[in-house]
Amino acid sequence: EDPSLERHFKGHRDAITSVDFSPNKKQLASGSMDSCLMIWSMRPQMRAYRFVGHKDAVMCVHFAPSGHLVASGSRDKTVRLWIPSVKGESTVFKAHTGTVRSVHFSSDGQSLVTASDDKTVKVWTVHRQKFLFSLSQHINWVRCARFSPDGRLIVSASDDKTVKLWDKTSRECIHSFCEHGGFVNHVDFHPSGTCIAAAGTDSTVKVWDVRMNRLLQHYQGNAVVNSLSFHPSGNYLVTASNDSTLKILDLLEGRLLYTLHGHQGPATCVAFSRTGDFFASGGSDEQVMVWKTNFDAADYGDVLKTQKSGTSVDGTHRSLVEMNCGAHLKKTKPQDSGGNHGQQEEEISLANTLEHIMGQLDVLTQTVSILEQRLTLTEDKLKECLENQQKIIQNKTS
Repeated sequence: EDPSLERHFKGHRDAITSVDFSPNKKQLASGSMDSCLMIWSMRPQMRAYRFVGHKDAVMCVHFAPSGHLVASGSRDKTVRLWIPSVKGESTVFKAHTGTVRSVHFSSDGQSLVTASDDKTVKVWTVHRQKFLFSLSQHINWVRCARFSPDGRLIVSASDDKTVKLWDKTSRECIHSFCEHGGFVNHVDFHPSGTCIAAAGTDSTVKVWDVRMNRLLQHYQGNAVVNSLSFHPSGNYLVTASNDSTLKILDLLEGRLLYTLHGHQGPATCVAFSRTGDFFASGGSDEQVMVWKTNFDAADYGDVLKTQKSGTSVDGTHRSLVEMNCGAHLKKTKPQDSGGNHGQQEEEISLANTLEHIMGQLDVLTQTVSILEQRLTLTEDKLKECLENQQKIIQNKTS
């Protein structure tokens, strides 16, 4: 079944710059050039909240993992943290000396990373809103910065035509990807944390492996790509382009799956919900649209089938098994490739299955060790109780 338009939100008075779902999917935040942040309710007949505070265009919005905070960055050089309720209270911090183009919470909700036209990426603590450190090796505007799922890495994309990978602990740039023919508008981590995808003004989407620092996939479109978002399964990528379309790419097959027409004028931003059953898009037509994904349910069925037949471990692993073969393997279907390819895929699949099993064993070992610690604590407590009882009995008899 094809993706279908589910809801349509009108209320902004200028181009939409950014959209993000709350973790519970009940709310959707959008930022706009009209300087407002809107929080839309996904439940019918519920009114939207319009938050006013920024003195200039809101360039980016992101919900905290708890859903109790929304961060926004603006052309007024500030970052605001909002409580998404009727009052719409916010705290403001002077973040940069230029437009703030990107805000992103770490998955534990403790840190915030921001990117700006002042050529820096900055990291903050959320609760104290305290500035921690700057990453400043870019030599032009920084359009986007994201934490890896485990929070250990940061990826940033700049108009200096590089995508940089940083180690959050050492604060050093580990690698620069310089393969883009144009600027990079948007960058994000795959849910597994092993690759990144970058959207370019040269109409491309590129997927890089961050362990080997090599290009895995390259999709050539015919219009500037403004934004992208990974499906939580890791098997799909949705993009928003200047030709007003949204495109859904199948990362397992390495091909375009759907092209969606809804916006009049450039589609500026797109984001999957945390569970992947919806995605939202915004455009320069001032409209926010919510789409029902529809394709993932059937696909999870396929993933489960392959799991039973023993060729694959799970969705995310499978996508990366095949991604690690490089893009050329993806173009060929198993049946029309020579026997050698099939064997290669099986070997890789087996290797990854074993790797996955080892991973699971590690988790079990950790769990057992935690249980042992708890058991020891319980035994100690019990011993203490018994000793105390003995004392009480002795006191009574004496």
